[in-house]
Amino acid sequence: MTSPAAKAAALAALHVPGDPLIVVNVWDAMTARIVARTPGVRALATASHSVAFSLGVDDGEGMSVDMALAAAGRITAATELPVSVDFERGYAPDAAGVQANVARLIEAGAAGLNIEDSLAGATSERRPIEEAAARVAAARAAADAAGVPLAINARTDTLAGSPDNWDEAIDRANAYVDAGATSVFMLGLRTEQMVADAVAAVRAPIAVFAHPGYLPLARLAELGVGRISFGPQILGLTLSHLADAAAQLTARGDYPAELGYRYEL
Repeated sequence: MTSPAAKAAALAALHVPGDPLIVVNVWDAMTARIVARTPGVRALATASHSVAFSLGVDDGEGMSVDMALAAAGRITAATELPVSVDFERGYAPDAAGVQANVARLIEAGAAGLNIEDSLAGATSERRPIEEAAARVAAARAAADAAGVPLAINARTDTLAGSPDNWDEAIDRANAYVDAGATSVFMLGLRTEQMVADAVAAVRAPIAVFAHPGYLPLARLAELGVGRISFGPQILGLTLSHLADAAAQLTARGDYPAELGYRYEL
């Protein structure tokens, strides 16, 4: 599977309700290689927060589009697996700019992307629905022009910012599907019933953000979710292990067994 079109088609096909794609989010070439060679891994996804922090800038488009594209290129070059890139808000003020940037993202090797509808973070104000849908349509137009069936995971932050605004969340989700999204990433699905209702109401596979204390992964699959990701929590997990090892070593404690882990470029 080497062509961009084949990778994009494969990524979209992995979003199966009831047999969800589980992506362990990566942020650079090394983490991409480690995760990609792990048994059971079928595709990769980046987390913008992790990528930004690894580059010493803030999340929320603290990266320039050139920084984001360069990071995406390093990650896609490190693996033959399809890579979905967290492309934040598209790094552009309008739909035409989104289309131009997504065209460059495809050239960088991305098989898919996340694009979000909030203006400044998950709990912030959202773009007007027509404007947000136009940006999804712009990403699809870039993919069509490149001949790459990009897997577009359109994120709606409605329930994160307005937890009781269910109708808007569903309207936005289906508007993004109509605009060309192949899956919908819904933040704020807090309960089993909300997950089940979203799966029933949205005309594309549902993606969720999973975390400690949330519904078990097996139950999310039973409810019909199509994609599960962990965002910057994977960076947190990695840094926690690093901090623990640093404390153990500087205290002249035992050598952590993981010091013997063998890796290759």
